[in-house]
Amino acid sequence: MLNIADTLHRWCREERPFALATVVGVTGSAPLPIGTSVAVDKDGNALGSISGGCVEGAVHELCQEVLHDQGAPQRARFGYSDDDAFAVGLTCGGELDVLVQRIDPASQPHLGAALAEVVEGRPVAVAQVVDGPERMLGATLSVLGDSWIADHVLSNAPTGTAVADEAAQLRTGHTGLLSLGQDADTCPEQLSVFDPTAATRPRMLIFGAIDFAAALAQAGRFLGYHVTVCDARPVFATKARFPHADEVVVDWPHRYLAQTAVEARTAVCVLTHDAKFDIPLLQLALDLPVGYVGAMGSRRTHEERLLRLREVGVTQMQLARLRSPIGLDLGARTPEETAISITAEIIAHVNRASGLPLIRVSGPIHRASGAAPQTARHEAEMVSVTC
Repeated sequence: MLNIADTLHRWCREERPFALATVVGVTGSAPLPIGTSVAVDKDGNALGSISGGCVEGAVHELCQEVLHDQGAPQRARFGYSDDDAFAVGLTCGGELDVLVQRIDPASQPHLGAALAEVVEGRPVAVAQVVDGPERMLGATLSVLGDSWIADHVLSNAPTGTAVADEAAQLRTGHTGLLSLGQDADTCPEQLSVFDPTAATRPRMLIFGAIDFAAALAQAGRFLGYHVTVCDARPVFATKARFPHADEVVVDWPHRYLAQTAVEARTAVCVLTHDAKFDIPLLQLALDLPVGYVGAMGSRRTHEERLLRLREVGVTQMQLARLRSPIGLDLGARTPEETAISITAEIIAHVNRASGLPLIRVSGPIHRASGAAPQTARHEAEMVSVTC
């Protein structure tokens, strides 16, 4: 739902009923992740995609059926068709579990409120019951800041547990399935609740107001980061030079970093390659709970930087977190190519991926987040051990 929040928010304002099909389970390789949705209104207008085109026709028909019949929510499974790869199925070989339900904005006003929060960039979570008693299937609960609102059918369910779990998901930006219920005093039936979250955008902090920073700011913004460019030199750190940055700050890099909010999803990119800026900045960054720290420079600059950092007391364990020289080996030369190199490394680092060409990696292309890939070498090592 949250991937198509802009248009759904408008439909809710117009009190336009629609059918919502959401991916609530993925097995094997599938093109789009859990939580991706398609919506269809009464005129047959479709919004979004859940399979990259493989099963859209069948999902569209199911949405129209649920919407016009005003029936109960339905679950459907779509997988690979052995007889005809272009029949209703996923040619990539995976399977999708899809929940299709009718949404009536007039009777579920909290959904419109939740979608408004998403559009404004504020954190929100909308939980949906995807497995359990038929009367509860499709029921929703929204968490907006410190408050929550649920459909009437969930009035006797363990909403306190659900709210606490959703709040935890919001803090990390994760989406997943929760198991609730089987409590004799509150909800004796077990519920499976899908919990999509729209957390605040992760931050990308770029230090060094250079042309490479301008390209990186554009790439970071495209990937959904809240991008800040910081430099101590006011003549270079201007909004005109960095139109894609959310903010441009004139300050000494280490001083700005010391007073700004960071968390586990924050990416720190140091592009100044000037020791008077780099050393105090990296000394601080490597001691903070940020997700990624990278620094630009040649291999000679990197070796000198490591020496200086050791001299100011940075430990070997902290230095192991430093991605320097920054980026993947793509042969990048231009600022734009370098931005792709850096963001590719950030994506691989966040997902614990190898960064290798897919032809050299075995196993599913679309892995669960955090699952490490296997290379041909790893497979050979595993075989020798098990034999």
